[in-house]
Amino acid sequence: MFPVTSRRHFTSSLYMLRSSSPHNHVLYSSSSFLPSFISSSSTKQTPSPPTPMAACIDTCRTGKPQISRDSNRSNDDESGFRYSNYYRSSGYHHPQSITTQTKTLHTRPLVEDLPEHDHHDDVWAKIRQEAKSDIEREPIVSGYYHASIVSQRSLQAALANTLSVKLSNLNLPSNTLFDLFNSVLEQHPEIVESVKQDLLAVKERDPACISYVHCFLHFKGFLACQAHRIAHELWTQNRKVLALLIQNRVSEAFAVDFHPGAKIGTGILLDHATAIVIGETAVVGNNVSILHNVTLGGTGKQCGDRHPKIGDGVLIGAGTCILGNITIGEGAKIGAGSVVLKDVPPRTTAVGNPARLLGGKDNPKKHDKIPGLTMDQTSHISEWSDYVI
Repeated sequence: MFPVTSRRHFTSSLYMLRSSSPHNHVLYSSSSFLPSFISSSSTKQTPSPPTPMAACIDTCRTGKPQISRDSNRSNDDESGFRYSNYYRSSGYHHPQSITTQTKTLHTRPLVEDLPEHDHHDDVWAKIRQEAKSDIEREPIVSGYYHASIVSQRSLQAALANTLSVKLSNLNLPSNTLFDLFNSVLEQHPEIVESVKQDLLAVKERDPACISYVHCFLHFKGFLACQAHRIAHELWTQNRKVLALLIQNRVSEAFAVDFHPGAKIGTGILLDHATAIVIGETAVVGNNVSILHNVTLGGTGKQCGDRHPKIGDGVLIGAGTCILGNITIGEGAKIGAGSVVLKDVPPRTTAVGNPARLLGGKDNPKKHDKIPGLTMDQTSHISEWSDYVI
């Protein structure tokens, strides 16, 4: 940095710094760094900076410039950076003097320039609508929402982008992960359908979910489940190194540990999700709801098929351990903090450590509703215990 002893010296230093740079994409204006009452008080003549360049948007995968491109740069440049000028509507600075860089990892042609081919996709259309509404209410999120949702061609591209950004690190670039995730999702549309079913499940069952876009961008249980779907597909293709790599990054980033060999159904809600562990040979059915700190594990003394099988519509309360190659029947409910070591019949409730059936083993009480959908976790308390405060 150049020493700054006066405004004239500061302005000259900025001009010299910009002139010496081989890549002059962004205009550095002195008034963008100084309050207007300082910038307007100069009495010395300063060098006039070159005419500012037009906003430059690079597309890292299309290879085609959207607005302008530096002629000295290769068409194969994979930087993926997008520079744009925007002006603040308030503050002490002059609005025409502000130039800000916005970095977007996976930029593409603006959606407005794309053919309208996604209108049939109600979930994706709803996500985009909610994103635009959020931008209107909170303009500060506009760059984040544009990169994550508005500029994306499809639900699978948006998901690949979000997962790649959240799971990347210094040694595992997001571009590499994006290409991997996007290729799997494009080749397997059934995974995308499962993603939609999971979105619907979270929105319907979790009162803390205020919108689809909120779930899509911020719910780590949802994101961990979708990353597992990709890892499981790679596992079935015998690409086990990549599958285990994804498992490791999901565990580090989201504190959720699914072995890529585990089979997961659709309409899954992982509520809060922290510390959920699912073993290699576990099977989870459709419309299952699982709360945080749940383990579907082995007993530690078996090999081969050694993990639980969870039926459709099951609700598993927080802090539950279900161990061994046992079956939790369709529509069953497992109370919070239970340790389950034996089969649980369909539409019954198991509570305690070790877990016991509500109503007894010989004549267990059964419920009519599907707990995985209703999320009713306490209706059994009065019949199971004389608990009072």
